[in-house]
Amino acid sequence: QVQLVESGGGLAQAGGSLRLSCAASGRTFSNYAMAWFRQAPGKEREFVAAISRYGGSTYNADSVKGRFTISRDNAKNTVYLQMNSLKPEDTAVYYCAGDSFAGLRTTEWSYHYWGQGTQVTVSS
Repeated sequence: QVQLVESGGGLAQAGGSLRLSCAASGRTFSNYAMAWFRQAPGKEREFVAAISRYGGSTYNADSVKGRFTISRDNAKNTVYLQMNSLKPEDTAVYYCAGDSFAGLRTTEWSYHYWGQGTQVTVSS
């Protein structure tokens, strides 16, 4: 069992930055590939970014490429999402997710463990 807790959400202006954190507990964090997803009001949850178990590989959705960066610190059992050049359309609840597989995956059903989500609101 892995517990994931997100933090760092809040209100930002368009063009601003936020950094989300996801702290994991319960199992060896480096065994788990991690990802961020988001869900905007009235929309389905969508993939944002993923990172492999040791951080050697990352992948971002086209909508956030060049603006968001996923990273992890296995010594701190934490995965991060640095969000720069924020846009109003980035407004959503952001979720971190994890599971014990090699490589990267971008689909929700690949991840067994989920956090409770953190709200990000970007004003224009």
